[in-house]
Amino acid sequence: MVSRLFDFIILDNTLGTYILISGIILLAVSLKQYISRLIATLVFRIVKRVAYGVDRSSFVNLVTPPLETFFVILVTLVALEKLNYPHLFDVSIYKVSLHRVIEIIAMIVMITTFFWLLLRIIDFIAIILEQKANVTESQTDNQLIVFFKDFFKVILVILGILMVLKFGFNFKITSLITGLSLAGAAIALATRESIENLIASFIIFFDRPFSTGDQIKVHNITGTVERIGLRSTRVRTTQKSYVTVPNKQMVDSIMDNISLQTQRRAFVQLEISAHTVPDTIRQFVLRLEDLMQQRRDRIENYTVFMADIVKNSYVVTIEFFTAPIPVADFNELRQFVNLGIVQLMDEMNVKLASKEDVL
Repeated sequence: MVSRLFDFIILDNTLGTYILISGIILLAVSLKQYISRLIATLVFRIVKRVAYGVDRSSFVNLVTPPLETFFVILVTLVALEKLNYPHLFDVSIYKVSLHRVIEIIAMIVMITTFFWLLLRIIDFIAIILEQKANVTESQTDNQLIVFFKDFFKVILVILGILMVLKFGFNFKITSLITGLSLAGAAIALATRESIENLIASFIIFFDRPFSTGDQIKVHNITGTVERIGLRSTRVRTTQKSYVTVPNKQMVDSIMDNISLQTQRRAFVQLEISAHTVPDTIRQFVLRLEDLMQQRRDRIENYTVFMADIVKNSYVVTIEFFTAPIPVADFNELRQFVNLGIVQLMDEMNVKLASKEDVL
C-alpha cells in the first residue's frame, strides 16, 4: 500500500520522487550553515599564510553568506534535474517555452550567486592588503588598494553579465565583444583627455612623485595634497582654497615636492650705497655673521659676504639654510633675520643704494 502511494504520479513525477527531492533540499537548507562554515574554514587554512593579521572569524563571516546561498541553489538545481518537466506546463511565452524561461532564471541565479562569492573574496583580499598598507606611513598604498578593488569588481561584474548572456541566453558573446571594442575605440577617441588623466593616475600611483599629505608646488600652485583621484589631484593651497589639478599636468609639468626638502633656504640681497666707506662694509658683514650665530639653534649653515660691485652699489648677500621646519617657524626665523638686518643698518648708518648713487 505504501509503495503504491509512493508510485502515485503527480505532474508526470511520482510522489516518492517529490518526497526524495524535497528531503534533499530541506537537508541542504538545514546543513547550509555548517557546511559553508566548514568550507570557509578549510579555505582559510590554505590562505592563512597570506592572510597575516586577519583572524579566521573575519574571513568566515565575510564568505559564509554567499557560500550558503550558492550551496543551497546548487543542491536545489541538481535535485530538480531529476524531475520530469510536466507536459501540463509545456506552454510558450512570446515563442519561448516556460521550461526555457525557468532554466534561464535558474542559470542567472546560479551565476549571480557565484560572482557574489567572488566579490566577497575580493573584499577579503582588500582587507588583508589594507592592514599591511596601514603599517606604512604613505597613504598611496591605501588609495591604490581601493582603486584596484573597485577595478577588479567592475571586471567581475562584466564577466558575470557576459556569462549570463552566454549560458543563459546562448548569446554569441564574441560578436558582442567585437561591438564593444569598436564602441570602446570610438569612446576612447572622444574622451582622449580623460584617458590620459587615467593613465597619469597609474603613473602617480606607481612612480610616487608625491603622496597624500605632501606639500607640493606645481603651476604656481603651492599647497597640500588632500586626495589623488583617477582623473585629478585635489590640493589645499596655502590660501586655503581647494584646487583640482588634472593628473596629466601633475605628471607632465615640473612639480616640486616641498615635503621632501632636506633643508629650507632663505636668501637676502642688499644693494648698499656706493658712498659707504669700505671699513663700514667690512664691519657690517662681520655684524651680520654675529646675527647668524645668534640663531645657530635653527640655522644649520649660512653664508655672508660682499658678492659684487656694480655701478652704483656694493652687493652684500646673506644666505642661510635650516632643517625642514614648519613654515610658521621658518617665517618667524626669516623675520628675526630681516629685523636684525634693519637694526644693524640703522645703528651703523648703512644706506641702501638709490638712483643718485654713483661710484
